[in-house]
Amino acid sequence: MAKQDRAIRTRQSILEAAAVVFDERGYDAATITEILARAEVTKGALYFHFASKEELALAVIDAQMPDTVQPAAPTSSSKMQELVDMGMIFAHRLLDDALLRGSVRLTLDHGSTNLNRSSPFHGWTELHTRILTEGKERGEVLPHVVPADTAELIVGAYAGINTMSQAVSNRVDLERRATVLYEHLMPSVAVPSVLARLDMAPGRGARALAEVERMRKSALEASEADEAEELGAAPAGVA
Repeated sequence: MAKQDRAIRTRQSILEAAAVVFDERGYDAATITEILARAEVTKGALYFHFASKEELALAVIDAQMPDTVQPAAPTSSSKMQELVDMGMIFAHRLLDDALLRGSVRLTLDHGSTNLNRSSPFHGWTELHTRILTEGKERGEVLPHVVPADTAELIVGAYAGINTMSQAVSNRVDLERRATVLYEHLMPSVAVPSVLARLDMAPGRGARALAEVERMRKSALEASEADEAEELGAAPAGVA
């Protein structure tokens, strides 16, 4: 178990180091030598986890997608609040999450012509489509809205403000731009009663992320309690 944990930590260290180098230099200019120096690992350790620079870059790109450990937004009684929270949390995390910044740099870097950068666009579009579909089934979404089309519009518009914010302010103003985006888009998506309750105010990203972290901590504590209960109920002599 200790060896497995060490391998997981090493892989994460390599990912984070690579993300910093990719964010600073872009895919084409980044070198394995720079990544090794920043990660402080051997070439053998890196190639144990990643067969090439391309495979490493693709892993960094995929790191921006949420999973069951780190959901995209806190569970809410409103699917449209979840939709907004995804973007607000993403903007907030970009301020100090090096892995996320490197992932976004690679995704939006048009110079990386040999790198398949499409997976985040597909992933985020599918996630938005699912939430919009669930919202429509709950009566939160206006009748004319086509979830798949609206999802593509939101993801594409967000990529646009992300690129503009990076060029203009190094993403310092991204949360404000995200708020403006949702203030303009959501009236054409959500029914008035849901729209009136949406929290799109400044600082929503930090508040929603704190809720995600509380959810994750509670889930971890519950899992540990279940494991302890199972061990306590195991017959004598069973490891």
